[in-house]
Amino acid sequence: MSSPAFPSPATSSLLVSTQWLTDHQGAEDLVVLDATVLQVSAPGGGQRWLSGYDQYLVVGHLPGAIFANLLDVFSDPDGGFDFARPSAEQFERAAASVGIDNHTRVIVYDGSVGQWASRIWWLFRSFGYDNVSVLDGGLTKWKAELRPTRTGHVAARAGRRFEAVVRPELWVDKAFVESVLAGVTDASLVCSLPAAEFSGEAGARPRRGHIPGSVSLPAGRLVDRATNAFLRGDELTARVAPAAASGGRVVTYCGAGIAAAASALALTLAGHGDVAIFDGSLNEWTADENAPLAVTVA
Repeated sequence: MSSPAFPSPATSSLLVSTQWLTDHQGAEDLVVLDATVLQVSAPGGGQRWLSGYDQYLVVGHLPGAIFANLLDVFSDPDGGFDFARPSAEQFERAAASVGIDNHTRVIVYDGSVGQWASRIWWLFRSFGYDNVSVLDGGLTKWKAELRPTRTGHVAARAGRRFEAVVRPELWVDKAFVESVLAGVTDASLVCSLPAAEFSGEAGARPRRGHIPGSVSLPAGRLVDRATNAFLRGDELTARVAPAAASGGRVVTYCGAGIAAAASALALTLAGHGDVAIFDGSLNEWTADENAPLAVTVA
């Protein structure tokens, strides 16, 4: 029996449904990635990140899914901040390590609201590869529909080679954001953190608040609470409208450039093509005591 067909890069969508993946599991050049990262309380307060690998092994994952280590493999471990984007060479090695080459159809999911999967999607996109989709609703929706899961490790296909083509326009740095605040560059700044962190009411960083002039677009409000799937149509358009009101370039950020990727995906789904992520996000911004922050909570 031949492997199920799946869309080519030119026709593939940004999202695929759980039913689509069920129908196409086992396709010869299909790779499914579990990108889950866990956020836990750190001793003495604050938050820290843990790999989702143990959860993947013990609690379960989609059948055939390969674990994508976003903490150390798909990020630059020597970067100045958590989840710093890798170099092209680092990313090429990361993609090959999970069995992906330039002919692979990639589906990525996570156990949260899609922000970790979106980060992997954005990384592939920024390194010139578009044949990648996020599983809509992720592991939460998959389990809610009583679809099968498996435990244990799944080995990646060996001998794959991935070639990156850098798209630098999909990222901005701190200097770019400073130029927006100075009125030199025209772009909209969008904060993807929860509303309480945007306002300054909550947050684990010593300096709270948001970059002045930013619009709040929490990543958690981009999905349907009942299904965990991304909003669609008029509802999505209305939700992202304040973030894209200018019609020009949109720069998303959060704490570490993760939730920002979910907002970037939602904006792209809504038809906004000129979107970039501030990779250092507030981790880099707040580390500079001279970088301004706005607080809206009394």
